[in-house]
Amino acid sequence: LQKLIHLLQATDDPLIQEQALITLSNSAAFSVNQDIVRNLDGLSVIGGMLSDCVPKVKEKALNALNNLSMNIKNQEEIQVYITQVCRNVESAPLNSDLQLAGLRLLTNMSVTSDYHHKMINSIPCFLHLLSEGTERTQLQVLKVLVNLSANPAMTRHLLQAQV
Repeated sequence: LQKLIHLLQATDDPLIQEQALITLSNSAAFSVNQDIVRNLDGLSVIGGMLSDCVPKVKEKALNALNNLSMNIKNQEEIQVYITQVCRNVESAPLNSDLQLAGLRLLTNMSVTSDYHHKMINSIPCFLHLLSEGTERTQLQVLKVLVNLSANPAMTRHLLQAQV
């Protein structure tokens, strides 16, 4: 895991970055690896890939963070990327794998109400995706919206959102 994280930092080759992110994402299926990646500062390295200009690299970084977000301590570190993830969802092509990867991460990050406030500005986008997206996109957006709607503090924001 340490070598994969170092590889991500050392290369600009998108194909190598994609493969390293896929491997890190797969390794996150084991909870012990989630802690190891966090302790090796891997979350910030992977989070840094969200600003990459290559959509496939961003998508694989989102998938890795999604799998790593199953851990409360990891969520505390990943939450700093929520605004950027929301921007990626908004700017990604409609129904793209990149957009779905961002929505999956937002679903996990919205299971508890701790970070709902960071998603408020994206509610109009979520409602637009619910209206315009394919069934896969709609399903993922609904998961985020259901999580947000479980928080009474979000009611006003959800009901007043301009679509």
